[in-house]
Amino acid sequence: MTSINRIFASLVALMGLGLLLGGAYLLTLGGSFYYVLAGWAYLSAGVMLWRRQVCGVWLLVAVAVLSVPWALWESGTFYWALFPRLLVPAALASIGLLLLSTWSPADSRRRIRGLGVLALLGTAVFFGFAFTPHGVVSPVSGTPFTAAATNTTPSNWSAYGRTTAGTRYAPFTQINRDNVQDLKVAWTYRTGAKIQLDKGAVDSNTPLQIEDTLFTCTPDDRIAAIDADTGVERWKFDTHSASPIWNRCRGLGYYKLKEAPADGVCAERIVNSTIDARLIELDSKTGKQCPGFGSDGVVDLKQGMGDVKPGFYFQTSAPLVARDYIIISGWVVDNYSRGEPSGVIRAFDARTGALAWAWDLGNPDITGLPPAGQTYTPGTPNMWTAAAYDDQLGLIYAPLGNATPDFFGMERPPHSDEYNSSLVALDIMTGRPKWKFQTVHHDIWDYDLPSQPALVDLPDGQGGTIPGVLQTTKRGQLFLLNRATGEPIADVVEKPVPTAGAVPEEKLSPTQPYSVGMPTIGAEHLTEKKMWGATMFDQLMCRIMFKQLRYEGDFTPIGLTKALDQPGNIGGFNWGSVSYDPVNHLAYMNDIRVPNIFWLMPRDEFNTWTKTHQIEVSGHGPSPQLKTPYGQAIYIWMSSLGVPCNQPPYGTVTAVDLNTHKVAWQVPAGTTEQLGPLGIASHLPMPMGMPTYAGTMTTAGGLVFFAGYQDYYIRAYDGQSGKLVWEHELPVGASATPISYVSPTTGKQYVVISVGGAAHSPDTGDYVMAFSLPTSQP
Repeated sequence: MTSINRIFASLVALMGLGLLLGGAYLLTLGGSFYYVLAGWAYLSAGVMLWRRQVCGVWLLVAVAVLSVPWALWESGTFYWALFPRLLVPAALASIGLLLLSTWSPADSRRRIRGLGVLALLGTAVFFGFAFTPHGVVSPVSGTPFTAAATNTTPSNWSAYGRTTAGTRYAPFTQINRDNVQDLKVAWTYRTGAKIQLDKGAVDSNTPLQIEDTLFTCTPDDRIAAIDADTGVERWKFDTHSASPIWNRCRGLGYYKLKEAPADGVCAERIVNSTIDARLIELDSKTGKQCPGFGSDGVVDLKQGMGDVKPGFYFQTSAPLVARDYIIISGWVVDNYSRGEPSGVIRAFDARTGALAWAWDLGNPDITGLPPAGQTYTPGTPNMWTAAAYDDQLGLIYAPLGNATPDFFGMERPPHSDEYNSSLVALDIMTGRPKWKFQTVHHDIWDYDLPSQPALVDLPDGQGGTIPGVLQTTKRGQLFLLNRATGEPIADVVEKPVPTAGAVPEEKLSPTQPYSVGMPTIGAEHLTEKKMWGATMFDQLMCRIMFKQLRYEGDFTPIGLTKALDQPGNIGGFNWGSVSYDPVNHLAYMNDIRVPNIFWLMPRDEFNTWTKTHQIEVSGHGPSPQLKTPYGQAIYIWMSSLGVPCNQPPYGTVTAVDLNTHKVAWQVPAGTTEQLGPLGIASHLPMPMGMPTYAGTMTTAGGLVFFAGYQDYYIRAYDGQSGKLVWEHELPVGASATPISYVSPTTGKQYVVISVGGAAHSPDTGDYVMAFSLPTSQP
């Protein structure tokens, strides 16, 4: 046993030396003293163990015992905060006691071994708690929840958010909280798509369901019609679209002529905006191009845009079809250069493809095609996500981003600062703005409005309703506005924010809008005590990094020194939007909690840095920001083990009560089963809560469905309590929002999800999967 003892002694001493040196450096930065003391103790214990001195073991025990009050003082009783602080000390003490029992006197050997076994069991029990959810917010006892009226009447999922209100609410009760555990796979369709990760391809498609047919699209815009009951393909159309980057199709549009033509051709149409900037209409029955739309069913969206390089402008989100119009804006390559393609919003006649109107916020006098020799204003804030629409008010709700580059605002024209990161209500007939609400002033954090607004009707307390619009943000802020006027329903105030640390050319707003009348989700203020790691060692590294970085809380400006961006520019909330239960006024949402490190570099320094480190620049990583003095670097903040430095959860599923404006419940989103240190899958389903993508879907059956986890499952939650009531393992992950419908042919309710791979996962697929109850059930 001597060799084992010495190996253990050497490991303890090396751990101690690392903690001692790292802890000493942390102290010089003004950080915690704990790591110096723990490091000195472990280094001493290692030397003593090498010499087979009993006091070395008791020193290990002392570190484990004394770490408990320190951990509780720093982080309270939150399990995930205690995990890296206590697990290693407890394990080392347990192993030390067991080794001591092998070379201790015979009369004490049994007692020490028993103590070692007890300590090891305690460590195992502590580790076992990693497999139960923590940080759960449960509803207050007795919270009312009204069951929706029984409904099994078929109706269509005819828009990206089921309707143009964007609420993702399926008003069906056949699948409900009492029987959801019986859901089984009904059919699986294979699209044949090859997910090209090198082109940024992600299957994020939310299908449409029109009567007995589903319509899907792939990241490279291949469209298919599928039998809603069997998954059998009825037709397929290849748009032959291509883009060098950012391949995705989040959804399609649907348009039905008020009067069908005599030959029936293209009476109902599927609308697709492609990744090479074309607008295509297909006959929903045959999959053939509609001859009366544009040029043989195609409209060129590059008209009036000037010179558009491949991949620099197209629509990734589903087009909005409202009245007789198709409303289009577009995605651009963020941060690559000034003067990128315009963010103009245009309406095309859904019958002919003719341009009906244009809103160019940089030049409002242009209401159609630009005059000869001109273009729409380059570089204006764009709408890359999906819009919502209220037909009664005749208003389109357009969530805008900001002018590129996102992280440097010098010389932005006034119109860009006026509209960046704003929700704008546009008149459906003219495209003229009726009101706007700005969520970030002079945005240099890439806090685009990322998601489709949800149109929600709320009780006014006097027997009537208030027309509301709920907008999520990358900041984790929820803005609840009157959708007729743009005035806040929940209080919004201006708060002071930091301005120091930006480059000298920048002129920052001294205040920013905060939605104080609504909860903030996943935007916790960071401190050294809230740094995390899988072990005490990478936690120490994260604490050192935190102390080295510039961080002043929300809206810490990007500058020439490395700074923390919290929330990062992936959220907070991203493009998945929310689902909404109109009976109980509950909004369901999923979030991301992963900060960034970002900074600017003078042009020559940036060029040298990228060349020396062989860094590939893009619009969504280190970015050149051409035509400005600075390049920009941005990275998700991780330890050297590839583990986030902020403590879990990294994503949740949350219900917000729009009556009380409070969190009704919250649960961690998914497990670590497919993730782990150094990018190696742990296969340990610890429900830590991972970053989420796509969105939730809710039903009248009292259920919330979600699949955009980092592990490979689709799950259903009780809409009242957040309790997990069903899950099904998927062949790969998903980065898409589910839908649900009742077949008009069989009367069966289905839940359908596109399964093409979780965001940032190397595992991809081409599945569309449907779930239903066994035939014997109602």
